[in-house]
Amino acid sequence: MTAAGKRCVVAYAGSARQHLWAVQVPLEASIADAIEAARRLANEPEVPWDCAPVGVFGELHERTERVSEGDRIELYRALRSDPRERRRTSVQRLRKSGGR
Repeated sequence: MTAAGKRCVVAYAGSARQHLWAVQVPLEASIADAIEAARRLANEPEVPWDCAPVGVFGELHERTERVSEGDRIELYRALRSDPRERRRTSVQRLRKSGGR
């Protein structure tokens, strides 16, 4: 932690590219504040800044929660399909074709 605030990283992985923005926010900053700081640094209109679910190190969090020094704040994009459902469909197809 610095005298000016906390440092953290905001991350977003699009379908073609991963974005990382290192930001410094005030001590009492929320996740939303860190995302807004990253938005000001970035010129990335395709990032769902306002509507994406967010998490810290892979765990979902509310945008109103406070950030900690070193947090990796992640913006999540919607999956095209449920990975479990894809696997289930794949197994069913394999069984119908005579495989195990």
